Amino acid sequence: MLSFIGAYLNLEGKAQTMKNNIRVQRAIKNITQAQLADLIQVSRQTINTIESGKYVPSTVLSLKIAKVFEKPVEEIFELEEED
Repeated sequence: MLSFIGAYLNLEGKAQTMKNNIRVQRAIKNITQAQLADLIQVSRQTINTIESGKYVPSTVLSLKIAKVFEKPVEEIFELEEED
């Protein structure tokens, strides 16, 4: 269940969205935004903006998040192309 969307343009200029289920993963692992932020060495506000879809994380940050949840990146983030 992916619930939050961040948007950006791909190389062809088409809008793409990035969904994530970080909030769900945090609930399963019973950790707060602040705890996740500490684990991957970013601010709590960064986690909040990623969860809300206002910020699309870098590859490194996405990999760090996936490592905390012990999941492949594809189980946390999903790329969708809009028409």
